[in-house]
Amino acid sequence: MAQEKINIKNRKAKFNYELLDIYEAGIKLLGTEIKSIRKGQASLQEAYCYFDGEKLMVKNMHIAEWTHGNINNHAPLRERLLLLHKREIRSLMGDVEKGTRTIVPVNLYINDRGLAKMRIALAQGKKTYDKRESLKEKDQKREVDRALKR
Repeated sequence: MAQEKINIKNRKAKFNYELLDIYEAGIKLLGTEIKSIRKGQASLQEAYCYFDGEKLMVKNMHIAEWTHGNINNHAPLRERLLLLHKREIRSLMGDVEKGTRTIVPVNLYINDRGLAKMRIALAQGKKTYDKRESLKEKDQKREVDRALKR
């Protein structure tokens, strides 16, 4: 039986931030969490990353409770540890400490080996005029696509 690809995206990330550098991180999950992710029951809309000492954590990532879970089911909004190489963590920590940059989750997916991975990006917040410019570009692209379709 072919399993469908799970790819949960954070659509607000590209709109609100200028993505500078992309990293791939593993996530430390509980058994019921990976089952829910495989069913596509997760959301990155309000999620963000922060450092807890030398550890990179993701907060506000919603993973729905497993439907067949019991009293040992996970908390949907618990903080989760992201797994990166030490040099990547140090590099990200140095960039974030500069002040204007942050780390945002971009998408969550299951790789070929069945492991949950998260793409995170070192990002810089866009100003409102940059966001307006992004909307204009998107509208122009849509108009061109409509014209070409006719």
